[in-house]
This record gives sequence, structure tokens and C-alpha cells, in this order.
Amino acid sequence: MAAINDPIADFLTRIRNAAKAQHRYVEVSWSKIKQNIAEILKEQGFIESFLIKQENNHRGVIRLYLKYTEGRHSAIKGIKRASKPGLRRYVGHQDIPCFYGGYGLSILSTSLGVMAGAEAINKKVGGELLCLVW
Repeated sequence: MAAINDPIADFLTRIRNAAKAQHRYVEVSWSKIKQNIAEILKEQGFIESFLIKQENNHRGVIRLYLKYTEGRHSAIKGIKRASKPGLRRYVGHQDIPCFYGGYGLSILSTSLGVMAGAEAINKKVGGELLCLVW
């Protein structure tokens, strides 16, 4: 298996592809930051749930159960990586993007941990803009 230069982008791409193919769930390799992003996606209602199968402290798998509406449309319309390894994108709490009339979700890595954009605005903390979900 080839080394992945941007594991978060790979994580988001797997979710995007599984949602478009209307899969029930998708499995990705485990890391703390991916687990934190999955928790935020669940809290905000973009996925139903997730399970972690951890082999040890360094290896494991996260199974994300995707959420669909009555007409079998995915709750995730789009998911995009904002900050990339070659071009990091940092924002202050006043510059955190709000889009789709507040229905869009920004996920940031801050000094207080990984959190949703609305929470970061409330706590007046900025950080690296990891991804955008709508």
C-alpha cells in the first residue's frame, strides 16, 4: 500500500465517494484527528454513527455509518479539504466561513482541539481550517 501524503484528504474523499455510491458505511484508518472529525460530523447530523476498532494505540479502523434522507439522498452534499499540506489555511475566529445560510459546517484544528466553526466562534478561537461540509 502506498504512503498517503494527506490522510485527512484521503478520509474526506472516502466519505465523499461512499456517499455518492450510497454505501451504508465506509471504513477508514484510525487516527485521533479523524476520530475528532467523525465526532463533529455525528454531532452536526452529517453521519448516523461511527465505530472504532482499535488494534493498539497506533493502529485501527473507523467505520462511519452514513446518513440518508427518505429519498435515499445523502446528508453530505459536499465535503472539501480547505487546508492542504502544501498550503495551510489559518483563520481567526472572525474569519471562520459561514455558508449555506448556516447549514454548512467548518471544522477547525485549534489550540483547544478540533472543533466545529460555530463552537470556535463562540469561544473566540481561530486555527487551521481543516475542511468544509455541506
